[in-house]
Amino acid sequence: MDPSTAALALAPDPLAHWLGAHAWQLFALALPLLGVLVVALALAWRHPRRPLRAPEAPSLAWLLATLAVGFGVVVALASGFAEIAEALGDSQALGHWDDSFSRAVGLHTPLAVQHAFALLTRLADPWPMTVLGVVVALALWWRGHRVDAAGWVLAMVGNTLLNLALKQVFARTRPLHEDGIISASGYSFPSGHSSGAVVAYGMLAFLACRLLPARWHLPALVAAALLSVTAAWSRVLLRVHFPSDVLAGLLSGSSWLAVCILAVTAAHHHARVRAQRSAGLP
Repeated sequence: MDPSTAALALAPDPLAHWLGAHAWQLFALALPLLGVLVVALALAWRHPRRPLRAPEAPSLAWLLATLAVGFGVVVALASGFAEIAEALGDSQALGHWDDSFSRAVGLHTPLAVQHAFALLTRLADPWPMTVLGVVVALALWWRGHRVDAAGWVLAMVGNTLLNLALKQVFARTRPLHEDGIISASGYSFPSGHSSGAVVAYGMLAFLACRLLPARWHLPALVAAALLSVTAAWSRVLLRVHFPSDVLAGLLSGSSWLAVCILAVTAAHHHARVRAQRSAGLP
């Protein structure tokens, strides 16, 4: 690399630097807007429309094939994003943008804000997620919601295994954060906190919409969106992940969440149709 190219590589990206310098203020503005957007989408979804005809009961083979295809889509999305990041390298394009953003966050985020997000990031730490996973699974099983319990376990365990596999495949190093208030080890891409938060809180919202009275549906959806984004953004503000790591985590988590919701919905439909046929109903 010649001296002029090296100097350019060291110069921060202007847009990334500005966004990183104002990252926590932008988060404070974006979070309530996200809440409003979720409410608007939920209300629009509730608008009366012609009911759709229920499909025929899917077979077990169809369910397994759906899971396999969905898993492949998740891997393809995350792999495509990771390939771009790896191909560009830390000294070029996306890697340079990420690094400029992360450095600006470290320079311009007040210590009090960092401490606040060090608490908020615990929303998706492994131990709280493990406890939440066990408690919800046992509660669903004890209340007789066996399909929902199985779907919940599939979502939580499957996402953990998927994230670990992707980290090993792409082996991206974390941003430099020796002077940060928390530390993190292991590979960076994609963010496990981001994908874990989307899957856990998204599944809780789905289960709330299935099992709780209607008055709880909208609050559950809004809470899931706000908690997921907060946990994800905390990883950037604490400089234990690059923005692209968090984006990839949100994408992979959302994809896996969609697969699990589809599987649970199809399984419930299958069980309902079998029960109707056993009772001799049309």
